[in-house]
Amino acid sequence: MSSPAEGIVAGARAESDVWARALAGAPDWEAIFSPLVPEPLGLGLETVYEAYLVHYGKPRLFEASDEHDAVLLGDYLYAHGLVRIAEAGGVHAVSVLAGLISRCAALRADGDPGDGEAWVDAARALGGDPPADAVAAALRKHAARSRP
Repeated sequence: MSSPAEGIVAGARAESDVWARALAGAPDWEAIFSPLVPEPLGLGLETVYEAYLVHYGKPRLFEASDEHDAVLLGDYLYAHGLVRIAEAGGVHAVSVLAGLISRCAALRADGDPGDGEAWVDAARALGGDPPADAVAAALRKHAARSRP
């Protein structure tokens, strides 16, 4: 596992036995959007992305036992990710991620595409200046993890 994964796992274990029990027996970790942002924001962004996957895709680090637990786990990860973003990037970074979460929820509710692009836009708003090949790789990985 890489550093963001270790941070997410350690946070879950420290926070609650409930979250520790939800950790996957065989994690399938890969960084998706953290390579697109400045390094201090990577852990927070990947934590929020893991929350997104718990709600809308195939999580890398967690296996919720049922839909109810998935909602609670995803919400915990959103909150924990926003705390990490606040510590690393301040109010502006929290605003960017809050907008991202809202935008993606609206896209999902309406059944519209574009959630991957929303993540890339957020990465850029957080100060990332990723090359086209890194963006393409992130979008490819996201498409493989996200549910239509």
